Amino acid sequence: MSDNLAGLRREITALGERVEALGSTHSMYPDDARSTAEAALAELEYAERLLGRADELLERSRPERPGPRRPGDDGDRTLLRAMFAELSVPVVLLDHDGHIRRINNAGAARLGSAPGYLTGKPFAHFVDLRKRAALRSWLASVLRGDGTASLESRTAQRGWAEDVHLTLTRLELPTEAHPLVLVAMSPPVGGAEEEGPAPLEPEVEDQVVVLAARRLDVLTRMTRLLLRSAGPGGRGEPLPLADVAELLADSYADWVLVDVCDLPQGPRAARRAAVAGPSGEPRREMEQADPGASAIPGDVLKGGKSLLFPLIEDADGLGRTASGAPLLTLLGAGSLLSVPLRGTRGVRGALTLIRRSNRSSFRLADLGLIEEIGEHVGLALPPRPSS
Repeated sequence: MSDNLAGLRREITALGERVEALGSTHSMYPDDARSTAEAALAELEYAERLLGRADELLERSRPERPGPRRPGDDGDRTLLRAMFAELSVPVVLLDHDGHIRRINNAGAARLGSAPGYLTGKPFAHFVDLRKRAALRSWLASVLRGDGTASLESRTAQRGWAEDVHLTLTRLELPTEAHPLVLVAMSPPVGGAEEEGPAPLEPEVEDQVVVLAARRLDVLTRMTRLLLRSAGPGGRGEPLPLADVAELLADSYADWVLVDVCDLPQGPRAARRAAVAGPSGEPRREMEQADPGASAIPGDVLKGGKSLLFPLIEDADGLGRTASGAPLLTLLGAGSLLSVPLRGTRGVRGALTLIRRSNRSSFRLADLGLIEEIGEHVGLALPPRPSS
């Protein structure tokens, strides 16, 4: 057993060195991505075989019948777990429901979180909205026993989007009542670019000073806009909700929705007062959508409480288009927050901000800022007309 483990360890070390060399080659010669990707896929297949051998060794270390463990069993299991964790190839083990059973350090780094946080969560939640349906279909196919699946996808939960090639393989273990799925992640084949928002570099997005300055700038510009509306003695211009939305979309989000309740009948009486974002079909769909009929911002209009989704899990949160497509998927959404517009007599509307999956996610600090802006906008709204 010890000789087999030592040999396996040497092979894993050699594999790690080769994968590191492939990564360096890909960085230095991006135009030759096809040959590098082909070699990387071959290494992934080899890594799969190594994991199979590791599982066999683990099975051999188990006693045939229940009884006291041999002193060496715990050490063997610890060694195998350590080898899995340190594999340089990003690998995720999923249960039959698609939840992460185990993930190695390289896989956790690819998804941008710690292994302990990722374990137990649906793997699909760490895939871009546009790619989730295809992933779920391929996952079901592999679990049915239709063979290994290989597909281009995109992870988008580290605050920016990243194209990735996924290889899904079914694993049947004697100790498991249901089959598992091994997912290996590698660079996209041929450097293919996937549909959706282009990836952004994370450095600027994560600078604390830059973020603080941006929030201060947004708040200052919004204050000037609202003061113009108030005017001397409260006799200023009508509050330009379209300008409010455009200001936030220009500096803080990709899409901004402003919904207003002119009558006191509740969320069903709400109207979409302003939409800011890129022109085209998605914008027209957002303008025509009924805000009271969707979970977001319908829940905000009804309950008066803010909602923050650093990671969008439900693609139907804003409802669907006439053709049945989820609006959030159409927008390429990755993060969302929605706050009430609170006036002197309760909730007057909702302010919803959406960032695409290639941008940093909204955080609690962002929610606090937009809640303050929402309250100011709510107080600046004219009184409801008599019903």
